[in-house]
Amino acid sequence: QVHLVESGGGLVQTGDSLRLSCLASGRSFSDYAMGWFRQAPGKDREFVASITQSGGSTHYTISVKGRFTISRDNAKNTVYLSMTALKPEDTAVYYCAASILQSTVPSVAADFRSWGRGTQVSVSS
Repeated sequence: QVHLVESGGGLVQTGDSLRLSCLASGRSFSDYAMGWFRQAPGKDREFVASITQSGGSTHYTISVKGRFTISRDNAKNTVYLSMTALKPEDTAVYYCAASILQSTVPSVAADFRSWGRGTQVSVSS
């Protein structure tokens, strides 16, 4: 199992940028596809983005396409979520997750086995 710790959240204004990081420890990081999810107050957890083990394929929810970029550095055991043009509706706790699925880009919570504790992103209008 892999242990995940998110960082990089904070309070920003509309239009600002943030980069979230997720550091993995435990089993080999490169064995896992990685994803980011978010949960706003009173709402269900939703998929944001995911990336395959090699980083060759990515997938995004439509509301963040063109604004968010997921990337990974397997040498640093870290996955990133670069967020630009932030909107108040992006306010949520952001979670990092790891999946053992191969040959596909996972995009639902059930595909992921390990989760971090989350980092808060707040975007003021």
